[in-house]
Formats: sequence, C-alpha cells, structure tokens
Amino acid sequence: MTFYADVFGCAVQLHTLADFNRTDGPKDAIAHGYLTDGPVSLFAADASGDELPFRTEGLMFSLLGTASPSVLRTWFARLAEGGQVVSDLQTRPWGASDGQVIDPYGLHWLIGFEAD
Repeated sequence: MTFYADVFGCAVQLHTLADFNRTDGPKDAIAHGYLTDGPVSLFAADASGDELPFRTEGLMFSLLGTASPSVLRTWFARLAEGGQVVSDLQTRPWGASDGQVIDPYGLHWLIGFEAD
C-alpha cells in the first residue's frame, strides 16, 4: 500500500490483525489498509491461511479520465517501474489514449484519457 500511496500521492493507513485483536493469521498481517487524502481510493488486506495462494488473474484496475493526462502518464510510468508494460500508453485510432501495465506487485492496470 505504501508503494501505491507514493505513486498516487496519497497518505496510507495500515491496521494489522493485532490492532483489531484478531488471531486468525499472523499478527503483523494487514487486516485493513487504505489510501487517504489523495486522488485514488484503494483498499486492501493481506491474504492468509485458506485464502492462499491469492491470484489476480483476470482482474484489471482501470483509471480512465480520473486525472489530467499528464498525471495519468506519470502514474503509468511509476506503475511500470519494476513491472511490465503490456500495451504502451498511446493514442488509439478513435482519439482516446490508453495503455496497460502490470505493476511490480502483479496488479494489472488500464490507464487512459480522452484527447489532451
């Protein structure tokens, strides 16, 4: 979550299983994490026990027109650092721009915007 907070310019809140007096996993596992005070809302928790292995195949997060084109280009580049560009961020024949990237943590993102 701290990676995404840095990419999107947000603050991050992290609460462990121990913070909630839970004993159903490692006490330092994140039970509730989220981004705050920024342009992107993202919530997550660690998977453990019967939830493992956790797989994200077929899942894609989309950020379409959620910020100015220059900001979206920056987010695309930051998510690609240490990850994999699936499809370059480029202008498409219909005039909009988009691209896909898998970030260093394996999450697949579609980022796009209408003409600059």
